Amino acid sequence: MSVERVPPPNPARTDKSPAQRNAVRRRSYTEKHISLFLIIICLLQTAFLGSLLFLYMSLRMPDISSVAEYQPAQATIIYDSQGRIVERMFTENRTVIPLAKMSPFLAKAFVAAEDGRFYEHPGLDFFSVLRAAINNFRDGARSQGGSTITQQVAKSLLLTPEKTYVRKFKEAILAWRIDKLLSKEEILYIYLNQIYLGEGAHGVEAAAQIYFDKSAENLNLGECALLAGLPQAPSRYSLFTHLDRAVERQKYVLNRMAADGYVTPDAAKDAYAEGIALNPRSQEATDENGYYLEVVKKQARELLHRPLQTAGARIYTHLDTRLQAQGLAAVRRGVRASLSRQTLAGNSIGAIPQGGLVCIETAPARVRALVGGTSFKESPFDRASQALRPAGSTFKPFVFTAALNQGWSLHSPIDDSPITITGRGGRNWSPKNYGGTYHGQTTLAAALAHSLNAATVRIMQKTGTKEVLEIARKAGFTVKLPADLSLALGSADVTLLEMTAAYTPFAGDGSFTKPSFIGKIVLADGSVMYPEKERHRQTVAGAQVMGQMRTMLKGVVTSGTGKTTADVPGIRGGKTGTTDENRDAWFVGYDARYTTGIWLGNDRNQSMGKHESGGSTAVPVWRDFMLAIGYK
Repeated sequence: MSVERVPPPNPARTDKSPAQRNAVRRRSYTEKHISLFLIIICLLQTAFLGSLLFLYMSLRMPDISSVAEYQPAQATIIYDSQGRIVERMFTENRTVIPLAKMSPFLAKAFVAAEDGRFYEHPGLDFFSVLRAAINNFRDGARSQGGSTITQQVAKSLLLTPEKTYVRKFKEAILAWRIDKLLSKEEILYIYLNQIYLGEGAHGVEAAAQIYFDKSAENLNLGECALLAGLPQAPSRYSLFTHLDRAVERQKYVLNRMAADGYVTPDAAKDAYAEGIALNPRSQEATDENGYYLEVVKKQARELLHRPLQTAGARIYTHLDTRLQAQGLAAVRRGVRASLSRQTLAGNSIGAIPQGGLVCIETAPARVRALVGGTSFKESPFDRASQALRPAGSTFKPFVFTAALNQGWSLHSPIDDSPITITGRGGRNWSPKNYGGTYHGQTTLAAALAHSLNAATVRIMQKTGTKEVLEIARKAGFTVKLPADLSLALGSADVTLLEMTAAYTPFAGDGSFTKPSFIGKIVLADGSVMYPEKERHRQTVAGAQVMGQMRTMLKGVVTSGTGKTTADVPGIRGGKTGTTDENRDAWFVGYDARYTTGIWLGNDRNQSMGKHESGGSTAVPVWRDFMLAIGYK
């Protein structure tokens, strides 16, 4: 008996109706096409994203982290003793200040003028872009960009100024990213410190100083509107050359501020009607302050160890611009007077004399004025702090101080007869008195009052050069001094600045402090340097010795070689000096407040003429200056 085996059922051959089999085929076909469609979509999306990534990479987008760490090059500003700006040094004339140090109207004026929807858009204002595009299409040129404040920040800090669509596209992307990275206040802070406003001014602080001679925090509404009108075209709306256009632009800004609710319409009208007071001063360094400022710059560079043009420092000096102006005027008059005397005497004038002046406020040892010549612009060489000239008789007080320090007195006798000294190599030296007159037996006080050379040499013979050199060093002389008797008559080459400073112990309390030009330096990060704190005070001689010296120096200006200064109110003492063949004329004198030194001579060391001397040439300049500044 055989058993028949039944095969398992075949699904494909399962009995189904034709409709069912068609539905299965359609579903399978649809699933295959959906899968293919999804694959194609993924491929297209990948290609699109890859293209965007390639485009983004090809644009070479700058890193925006530098925007968040905004630290631009800033101008170094020098101030006088009254806190007024006397010079700015820069590669870009900029002073960065926080929003809190700006007028409350300033940011509002710029927002109203440049980007009315600044606080609403995400760095891009599509309405402005559309409006600019329509206007550009109508004009047939790219005359408008529709840039927001954020876009302007991106362009200024990260991009070139070229006008291309690629740059605009990059600018838009960067502006959007910056808006996500920074707050609106941070963006405004960067913008207001970065924007160029004409006349070399970068940022609102520099512009406020240039146009209005004031800080940005002191600007009124009208002045803020004037500045806010400049970014569109700084040259076209320049306040100095196109004030009429600038005022029209100011009107537009004020109207926008009123329309946006930043100010009332009445306040806008009042600001527009208010007069405009522009800065009348030249922005160039003045000829008057040039010599003083060069000393300040040299010292500041040594302290900061970096170029001042990018340091962003604020340097507060002791410069008194009134005294500086009077000092320059006095030196110029003195030089002209010397030339007139030589012309009247029939002398052949081979060179035009030069002159210098240093005025130190004695007690704090602060230099208030320094004049190194008749014109800084024509001759910037500083004859007050750089030129080394024989000191002549202005050095004699240090010889007399040494004698008093050894127990001499004002009335100690000294011989003033002709003297001959045999030096090394058997050479004879016969120092002569000015004018060839000798007084025989005289006193210490009379010898100084009349600047007797023979007597002074004998004094130094008795005191010895070592004592004189020690006194001179204590009085601040840093130059090499000859250790022989010629030092008694001022054979040492010194600067006018050093000689004037050396007299401050006589004018003050008997001690010497190195003279100061800079009170403090505020660095860009807000830290402060006080150069004066590094100075030290040293006593030159005791109170009794200094009291006697003051009495003798008073005699010089009452009855001696400097007596033409006797009518200067408050004068207390001084000393004249004349070098061989009348090459140099000196006078250093002082009152209760100032110690002032004068020098006149020729740059090439020629004689100024036989009638020129400390008493006839330098003393009148000192007197002229002191009478001009008035006794205080």
